[in-house]
Order: sequence, then structure tokens, then C-alpha cells
Amino acid sequence: MSASGAALPRYKIPVSVLVVIHTPALEVLLMERAPAPGYWQSVTGSVDREDEPLAETAVREVLEETGIDATRHRLLDWHIENRFEIYRNWRARYAPGVTHNVEHVFGLTVSGSLLVRLDPREHSAFVWLPWREAADKCFSWSNRDAILMLPAHLGVAASPPTP
Repeated sequence: MSASGAALPRYKIPVSVLVVIHTPALEVLLMERAPAPGYWQSVTGSVDREDEPLAETAVREVLEETGIDATRHRLLDWHIENRFEIYRNWRARYAPGVTHNVEHVFGLTVSGSLLVRLDPREHSAFVWLPWREAADKCFSWSNRDAILMLPAHLGVAASPPTP
């Protein structure tokens, strides 16, 4: 609260997670952003507080965005950090002067193509795609690159793309 008793604005913390949800067969879940048709992505979200553990953020965001309980599946921190400039149209969500975000990448292995419960304010559709197709559909370079690393993180050989 400010000295006048008014609530101070709550800014987003520029630390986030990217969670690539996938099956053992390398099918990847993507969701279309409701406010930006054609923009497909994996689960993303910012920490709620400076001391929130990243794995806790990942579990919370997966549940909020998909209805999937990540604690019932295999969640792995890939120990990858991506630093990128925040799109100008989203900067008002952050404190004045904040221009960059640090994103931490996780993978979540689920048993199969699970049914997903979307929050219609955030996402309008979802699809399970083979990993290469999913990577090609992502609007975010960091999301695309994470999906392309999926076979290496699972220790499986990536088959060559079909012509």
C-alpha cells in the first residue's frame, strides 16, 4: 500500500518458465493464444514472487493453463535459460524500465495425448503434434528451439525429417 492507502500496482516479475509438455513418442502439446490467433506455444508463465521455486512455477502454470497435474508426471528442469526482450505491447505489465525476461526451460513427459482444459482467456485451442511440426508452428524462437532439443533431452535419436 502507498502512504495514501491506495494499492500499489503489482508488476509481473521478469522471470518465467517455459514447459514443453510431450509424450514418450515425442508428440508435443501446443496451445493457441486467445488474444493472438495464429500464435501457438507451450505452457509459459512468470514466477508469482521472487523466491518462488521455478519447479513450483512450472507445476502451477501447467495446471492453470492445461488442467494437467504435473506432479503426477515427469517434470525435468533442462537447466536452460533464455534471455529475451519483452515485446513492447506487453511491457506495461512490468515495472518501468524492465525490458528483458529470463525464461527457464522445463520438459514434462506425460503418458499420452491427454485431454486438456484450457482457460479461454488465455488459449482458444490446443493440438498434439509430432515434435518437428510443433517446433515449426511456434511463434517464439525459444519455444521452437526447446522443442527441437526434445530428442536430446530424452536421450533418443531423432529420425531424419521426412521429405
